[in-house]
Amino acid sequence: MNQLSYVHQDQSAWNNYLTQLDRVAPYLEDLNDQLDTLKRPKRAMIVNIPVEMDDGTIRHFEGFRVQHSLTRGPGKGGVRFHPCVDLNEVMALSAWMTIKCAAIDLPFGGAKGGVRVDPSLLSKRELERLTRRYTAEINNIIGPQKDIPAPDVGTNAQVMAWMMDTYSMNAGSTVTGVVTGKPVHLGGSLGRSKATGRGVFITGNEIAAKIQLKIQQAKVCVQGFGNVGAEAAYLFAQAGAKIICIQDHSATLYQEDGIDIEALQHYQHTHGKIQGYCPNNEIESTQFWKIPAEIFIPAALENVISPEIAQSIQTRLILEGSNGPTLAAADDILAKRHITLVPDVICNAGGVTVSYFEWVQDLASFFWSEDEINQRLDRIMCHAINTVWDKALDKNCSLRTAAYIVACERILIARKERGTYPG
Repeated sequence: MNQLSYVHQDQSAWNNYLTQLDRVAPYLEDLNDQLDTLKRPKRAMIVNIPVEMDDGTIRHFEGFRVQHSLTRGPGKGGVRFHPCVDLNEVMALSAWMTIKCAAIDLPFGGAKGGVRVDPSLLSKRELERLTRRYTAEINNIIGPQKDIPAPDVGTNAQVMAWMMDTYSMNAGSTVTGVVTGKPVHLGGSLGRSKATGRGVFITGNEIAAKIQLKIQQAKVCVQGFGNVGAEAAYLFAQAGAKIICIQDHSATLYQEDGIDIEALQHYQHTHGKIQGYCPNNEIESTQFWKIPAEIFIPAALENVISPEIAQSIQTRLILEGSNGPTLAAADDILAKRHITLVPDVICNAGGVTVSYFEWVQDLASFFWSEDEINQRLDRIMCHAINTVWDKALDKNCSLRTAAYIVACERILIARKERGTYPG
């Protein structure tokens, strides 16, 4: 996710998560008495980050790292640099990572970090100083067996390289497994940049077959043309679908006979936006959700599918490529209209799955080919979405509720079996 596609969640982010938990409670039966363990983070750290700027002045930035749950393994979650980062948001994002990792059945708990800063206003040297000091401040709670950060909004492979190097200097040896999303030549994994979009395609393809929706010639609309949206669009096009509408921060491109995704990717890589690719086919952004199509893929903004859109959208399948694109009230409307929605905690989990592969490869010092990565990713994503589908049928609920049931059952059973220390 890039910074332009990021919309800050409001102050109720943590309350939204708690509401989602309450919806799952009736389905948990004898595990319901364990649910309180997911209603508070295990650990939350707030740190002061003094940074010497290029002009010699000292500025102070506020940083966070929250570990929501470590029941199933070390914490896993990104680090975002953004001016709107706050503790409420980081807590909620760490909790959603707990659910996502458990729903996919990765041996991780949920964590998240961030610094309240606009990275675009810093020089590269200032950004490095900020990253290294932030890493030093949270150094004692991260590590390959404790908590493994990754890139998120406003951060990238270079930031992860600085974090890895800082941690390694303090450890006295190179510790590549402390972060994921690193450059490949520093222990990063092949296939990582395309993994989230690939996961969207895999889960979408599986569910399309179950609802008897043929991918070939299916009309697809994609919001967001970064790593996630572009890769998902490319794979659906390769499978025979027609990508009829693409929207990014600059423009909304509509072509009824289908967009040449490879040509658009090349243009976007050159210009940084899709605006200008085909001016005669650009339409008003508000028209995006009004276009009839079999599949919609929100892969950019949070909170974009409102109750109004849910009531009027003409589609059969929604694939959540971004985190939190659908409001809770809209979820209920889509369910009543029998529009199938694959939730973010499953649909966009390809990224954290390949991050898990990266972590495993770093620990083993043995690396896989991109084909091996993709085969393993396909297998895990297919198993996860089919498990959630079966749970939804069994409980007569939405796929989102089913994903939360699966995740909460796994976490709470582990919590119950581990017991409480000291006994």
